Amino acid sequence: MPRHFLTGEELDREQLLALLARAHQLKAAPDSSDALAGKSVALIFEKPSTRTRLSYEVGVTELGGHAVVLRPGEMQLTRGESIADTARVLSGQAAAVGLRTGPDALIEELAAEASVPVFNMLTELHHPSQALADLMTLQEAFPDRPLDQLTLTYVGDGNNVARSLAILGTTAGLKVVVASPQGYELERECGGERSNNPQEAVAGADALYTDVWVSMGDEQTADQRRSSLAPFRLDDELLSLAADEAIALHCLPAHPGEEISAELLYGKRQRIWDQAENRRHAQKALLEWLLDSA
Repeated sequence: MPRHFLTGEELDREQLLALLARAHQLKAAPDSSDALAGKSVALIFEKPSTRTRLSYEVGVTELGGHAVVLRPGEMQLTRGESIADTARVLSGQAAAVGLRTGPDALIEELAAEASVPVFNMLTELHHPSQALADLMTLQEAFPDRPLDQLTLTYVGDGNNVARSLAILGTTAGLKVVVASPQGYELERECGGERSNNPQEAVAGADALYTDVWVSMGDEQTADQRRSSLAPFRLDDELLSLAADEAIALHCLPAHPGEEISAELLYGKRQRIWDQAENRRHAQKALLEWLLDSA
């Protein structure tokens, strides 16, 4: 059976820490692995992408493989071909398949029918590829402290990014606190702690994390979301309540002046642009792990 990476729950603590260690090695020597030599990886994008497409496409190339980027209008899915039949065709042509889509049921069906590894490049409920890079960035920022000695507080909507942080962060031993207004909370079973008070939630935290207030698909409720989430803005005032060496994180794209201040986004106490680069290295380690079972 192929390995899949749909929610991050597929990794236990030992596997996750080993994958992160490998990501650091690959960052230090980007061309040191040819794990995908002679292989192609299908990358299906049903939603727009900047960092995910760049990091996976470049990462596949650095691993010696070929990335085949597929969009909805270029596939027979738009003309009624089933996910199951698509999975069978992809399995005969590609060594692995990534999907960036909406409903999680689509990637679950793709994985159930595929005979090659399937990995999540973003769904409505999960963004585990992002969380891998986030954990890697924390390790870089605090090299003398293991993840189980750190606290990360996410402030904002309890969305797919928050969910993946809670799942994978808890697996790694990281203390994850998710602070959201009422009506935007993340379910507790994902792991970590919950709060409706951003000031209390960030006290003593080593990293503060946020995401956009209006994600893809939320446009109709944009005004209400901005109003509800305004008290959870990440800025210098909120960061001042965290640990003295605390850093700011953001999965991007950012809207300066909304969920994060411009001063913090482009300031000295953020690791946001390192986060973006680390997507590639962490995902290369993920692809190696996935293909190791093939």
